[in-house]
Amino acid sequence: MSGPTMERAGAAPDRDPAKGASAGSPGPGPQPGSVRLGLGMRIAELAQRQGALVLLIVLCAVASVVFPSFATGANLSSIAVQASFMAVVALGMTFVILGGGIDLSVGSVFALGGVLAAWASQYGFVPALLVPLAVCGFIGLVQGLIIAKGGLAPFIVTLAGLLFARGLLLFITDEGTTTYKVPEGSAFLQLAQGELLGVGYSVWLLVVLFAIGALVLHRTSYGTTVLAIGGQEDAAELMGLPVVRTKVITYLVNGLLAGLGGALIASYTSSGVTVLGVGMELEVISAVVLGGTLLTGGAGTILGTLVGALLLQVIKNVINQVGSLNSNWQAVVSGTILLMVVSIQSYLARSRRG
Repeated sequence: MSGPTMERAGAAPDRDPAKGASAGSPGPGPQPGSVRLGLGMRIAELAQRQGALVLLIVLCAVASVVFPSFATGANLSSIAVQASFMAVVALGMTFVILGGGIDLSVGSVFALGGVLAAWASQYGFVPALLVPLAVCGFIGLVQGLIIAKGGLAPFIVTLAGLLFARGLLLFITDEGTTTYKVPEGSAFLQLAQGELLGVGYSVWLLVVLFAIGALVLHRTSYGTTVLAIGGQEDAAELMGLPVVRTKVITYLVNGLLAGLGGALIASYTSSGVTVLGVGMELEVISAVVLGGTLLTGGAGTILGTLVGALLLQVIKNVINQVGSLNSNWQAVVSGTILLMVVSIQSYLARSRRG
């Protein structure tokens, strides 16, 4: 009886016909195309997450060299204070977009809050702060209920909210002919004009709010639910997460913060006028997206929104420093940067699917 057949020395090892390669031999290395794709994705992800911060640092460095007045304490303080008004509103919008929603009404709600604060300031500090919060928060609550319980698209609901808030604003101001002034010497003026350690109260308030926002997003079940809804709402519902309640709270808080932003600008300018907030919703959304939050929801950071808001304000300040450029160039530059960021997000989404 013959023994087992010994493999001839030097003979080619068995080949797996399904694989078309020698069994036990190492597989093909990474293809150049896949390496380039992987590198491209890493660069795109880095640009999407940290691009605004890098651009902010570079822009500030260049502006400090070109314009001697840019890096002065007075100018930097002015940038921080003016950015704080929009950043407060952008904080609320961050949660809305993270949850897969959108709010087009914030500009009009912001303006309404400013006029209400200026009007109520004649009755004292507390009414000047509470009246805009109550009215604007109520508008946000109603929008949230319609979106969450009624199942209507956020775009349509908040567009209607924009028209409602702007119409109410025109009614209160007699179609813009009435301007409400904050009384001289009112304690309410200190809300945005006062300083602590050389830094405006509005900036300190912004820091506190963003710290709270970061904790809420990353350390609470509410924040986890917001991210889950933005990632895949159907899956969040199947997991038993409180989708409806979370949406309502998100739009409520967004309305409150828009009203607070309006109160801050009224305190800063000592008045409330109807022209406030026109087109602000686009600027707020830009700050959120520039900061790295996906426009489709599900991923983003609170700190990124702050960086995005500062970047937009620095761009505006630099254009003012140039002097020969029209202020409308700020919208052109910001829009170009936003288009680049959204294009990067779209590229990343396609690459992950492919």
